[in-house]
Amino acid sequence: MTSVMSSVIVGFKEILSWNTIKHVLLSGIFVVAIWIGIGYLMWNPLINLSSHIIELVPFSMVRSNGAWMLSSFLWLQLVLLTFALIYAFFGNIILRSVSQDRYSAFSIYTIVASAIFWGIVWYFKGDFIYTEFLKLLTWLPFETVEKGIAFLIGFYVIYNGIIVTMLFITSLFSEPIIIGVEKKHFEGKEVMRDNLFKSIGYTIKDTLIFIVASIIAFPLLFIPIVNIVVQVILWAWLIKDTISYDALALTREKVNKSEVKEHRFSVWFISLIASLFNFVPLLNLFSPYFGEIAMFHYFKSVKK
Repeated sequence: MTSVMSSVIVGFKEILSWNTIKHVLLSGIFVVAIWIGIGYLMWNPLINLSSHIIELVPFSMVRSNGAWMLSSFLWLQLVLLTFALIYAFFGNIILRSVSQDRYSAFSIYTIVASAIFWGIVWYFKGDFIYTEFLKLLTWLPFETVEKGIAFLIGFYVIYNGIIVTMLFITSLFSEPIIIGVEKKHFEGKEVMRDNLFKSIGYTIKDTLIFIVASIIAFPLLFIPIVNIVVQVILWAWLIKDTISYDALALTREKVNKSEVKEHRFSVWFISLIASLFNFVPLLNLFSPYFGEIAMFHYFKSVKK
C-alpha cells in the first residue's frame, strides 16, 4: 500500500511540472480541436439518434431522475474543485509542512473533509437544490427537455471521444515524460519501449469493450449516485490495461500478464484515481498522463 500511495503522490507532483503541462496542453489542444470538428460535422445526426433513445425513457423518469442526476453531479464537481483549489493555492505549503509518509493520508483527509462539507450543505439544502432543478425541468416543454437531454448525451459521446483519444496519444508519446520521471526519482536510465504496440492492442480492445459496456449501462446514467459509480468503473476499466502494460513495457524486458494480476489492487486503485480527473473538464486531459506516471513509478518501485 505504501508503494502505491507513494506513486500516486509522485503522479500528482509530476503532472504539475512544466514538462508534463507542456505535453498535456499540446496534445490536448490538438485532440479537442479534432473532436470539435467531428462534433460540428456530426452534431445533427448525433442529436437525432439521442432523441430517439430518449423517447424510450418515460418522461417522469427523465424529469425526476434528471434533477437528481444534476444535483449529484453538482455536488461531485464542488467536492473535486474544492480539493483541486486547496492544492492549487496551498500545494507548496502542504508539501513543505507534511512529510511524505503523511502526505497520502493528508490528501485523503482533505478530499473526505471536502465531501463532508458539501455533504452537510446538501443535507440542509439538498431538497431545495433538487426542487430548483425539478422546477427547471418542469417549466420547460417536453420537447425542450428531450432536446436538452439529447444535447447532454451528444456532449457525453464527444467528451468520451476526447478521453479515449487522449489515452492513445499519451500511450504513444509519453516516453519523454517517463524519462524525466526516471531521472528524477531513480538512478540510471532503463526506460524500454519494445512492447509499445502490444499496449496499443490492449487500448483498442478495451475501447471496444468500453463502448459496448457504455451502451448497455446507459439506463443507469439516470439513477443518482449509481451513475457516478458506474461511470468511474467504466473509465477505470478503459485505462487500466493501457497504463499498466505501458508501465511494464517501460520497466521490464518482457511484459508478463500474470504480474498485472498479481498487482491488480494497485492497478485498479491508480486507475480509479486517474478516472476521477475525467469528471472535471480540462483536468480530464491530465488523466492518462497521471495514470502513466503513477503506474510507471509503482512498477519501477516494485522492481527496485
